[in-house]
Amino acid sequence: MFDELATTLRIDGQRPAVLATTSIGRTVIRATRGELADLADGYAAALHRHGLRRGDTVAFAARPGPLPLAVSLAAHRLGLRIAAIDPTAGPDVILARLTLAEPRLVLADAAAQAVAGWARTLAGRLHLALPDLTALGPLAAVGPRLPGCAPVLAPASPSGAAVPDFRGEDGDAVVVFTSGTTSRPRAVVHTWASLDAGMRTVAELVRPQPSALVLGGVLLVLVPALASRATVALPARSSRSLVRQLRRLRPQETYLTPPQLRGALAAAARFTGRVWSGSSPVTAELLERVKRAGATQAWGVYALTEMFPVAVVEGAEKAAYAAGTAGGDLAGDLVPGVEARLDSAGQLLLAGPAAANRYLGEPPSRWVATGDVARLERQGGATKVVLGGRCKDMILRGAENIYPGLYEPALHVPGVNLAVLVGVPAADGDERLVAIVEPQRGTDPVRLAEALEGPMLRMGAARPDALFFARVPLAGRSRKPDRQAAALMGAARLAMVARERDRSWPS
Repeated sequence: MFDELATTLRIDGQRPAVLATTSIGRTVIRATRGELADLADGYAAALHRHGLRRGDTVAFAARPGPLPLAVSLAAHRLGLRIAAIDPTAGPDVILARLTLAEPRLVLADAAAQAVAGWARTLAGRLHLALPDLTALGPLAAVGPRLPGCAPVLAPASPSGAAVPDFRGEDGDAVVVFTSGTTSRPRAVVHTWASLDAGMRTVAELVRPQPSALVLGGVLLVLVPALASRATVALPARSSRSLVRQLRRLRPQETYLTPPQLRGALAAAARFTGRVWSGSSPVTAELLERVKRAGATQAWGVYALTEMFPVAVVEGAEKAAYAAGTAGGDLAGDLVPGVEARLDSAGQLLLAGPAAANRYLGEPPSRWVATGDVARLERQGGATKVVLGGRCKDMILRGAENIYPGLYEPALHVPGVNLAVLVGVPAADGDERLVAIVEPQRGTDPVRLAEALEGPMLRMGAARPDALFFARVPLAGRSRKPDRQAAALMGAARLAMVARERDRSWPS
């Protein structure tokens, strides 16, 4: 797919490749197809002249756009490996992660270097923090340079010394850190072959047309769209700007995370064409809201850092399943090429050409342990994945093992934005089950509580001990529900209720 992209970028070189929306709402061309191809060739020459050779690692911190894409194309040509830097992980964790990755060169755009330098205090208020990037190895800037930044790695002319070309050969492509501590970071290693398999699956699902406009900023969406000669628009950062962008561009295909969708819907967004969402749990209610807001179809994508994508489901099927009595969250049909089985504990295991090769520092493994409890249902030749929650999120109440993911879909009645079930330790050594429900803006809490009575009654042994309306805390770049923070919130609310009860009790 990277090979195809490098070739097709030279076709219709004057056509826009990547669009962006400015802070005042204007749509600008960030790069034409020809400019993107020239950037990729220039960075390949510059990295080669910098002394990087096949198998070397380049750490990279930059906002989505033409620069990361061009550097990725250059890395593919040279057989380099890219280690992604997540500025939200905290400086100590980032330093430990990249020490493990051993980059030969650290690339960062001006914004990332500012976060690590003169803008550290301001960035801290935004929960962004980077270590001193020079501590990780030689540092270079990509894109415009601001005062105090490292020297720019400028795209070089491919003429002169021959630039190697390892395209068509496999090898490590990207290192994505997922978890772990400063003492033992953990990272997924994808090869160019596994990335290619995932991108080809995306291309088969979406089938973007040469004349299409695709809204999305994820690399695994950008590359298939551009290789199909479609134009890509990077999603605006604020919800209000995103709403204006959707209205102005009317994209045929849109990929947004659930938090982006919820923010856009709260700002009265209207959608066109098909909408895809993933990276964190996608509820049936959210997909139905997207369709009511104009989308012709709304698809939930089940994916992991270790494998993208795994399964897909359209909103209507997901809603019909949620309305049934089987329980669990329908993730959808396995995409072609993916194999699935369950281990003895009911954990979902996956294999296929798009699976990561290994975890950094560990031997290759064919099967990916997802950490998700699931069941597999076979219908008419298709295998459907039904999720039951994270293994580590299991709650033990009495003698019952309760997996929140089996029951949380039932809490997403109309008017609910997000809902989680968490366990709160009790004085008797047991756990109390608490439902934290985040209402949509303008929802009457009394009516919402009444609407939730039926679903909670049907939960049987998993019926919550308490229900609280509050904003569900989120964490990480994908803005997934932060269950630990939600559990602390539930404990505080239960303690408050207990104090109020003690005060009202007759003396």
